[in-house]
Amino acid sequence: MSVGHQRRGAFVALRRRRQLSRTVCILFVLGLLAGCSAEPETGPATVTWDRDACERCRMVLSDRHYGAQIRVPASEGRKWGQVYKFDDIGCAVLWMDQQPWKEGPAIEIWVLDHRDGQWIDARTAHYVTGRTTPMEYGLGAQRDPAPGTLSFEQAIAHVYEVEKRFSADGQVNIPLPIGVSDR
Repeated sequence: MSVGHQRRGAFVALRRRRQLSRTVCILFVLGLLAGCSAEPETGPATVTWDRDACERCRMVLSDRHYGAQIRVPASEGRKWGQVYKFDDIGCAVLWMDQQPWKEGPAIEIWVLDHRDGQWIDARTAHYVTGRTTPMEYGLGAQRDPAPGTLSFEQAIAHVYEVEKRFSADGQVNIPLPIGVSDR
């Protein structure tokens, strides 16, 4: 074998090692980026404002002070981390009441603090009435108790009272599941 062939073989081997090294580095960086961008398994998910739609009424989530989220764990028959987004706590309450897993203790419910737009646990939040909210349920959530605020249970009762008031027949109008007819 000539010296030229030996050099060419060494050059080809070196080029292959460099390509392999680059490929390994690129795959490593992509793996890191994929791990960093994943949603957490608990807590509120990222909302794409003016793009994500409310699970119940299908309105776009645009008011950064009155949204809600429900996260359902695998033990409740769903993939862990399944998150449902809502434009108003009223939509979340009425939608959740229709679900077979509504009483699940591991279900997380998050609402936005109407003052600063930060996510807080809906069950421990305090609710003020008289707010202008996307679906007119009028509830603003906040971390701190204040005179006249409602507990989560009282807020649920408030949602049903508002729903009855807006109903022509005085009944709570909850939409039927897809594929079910009222005839």
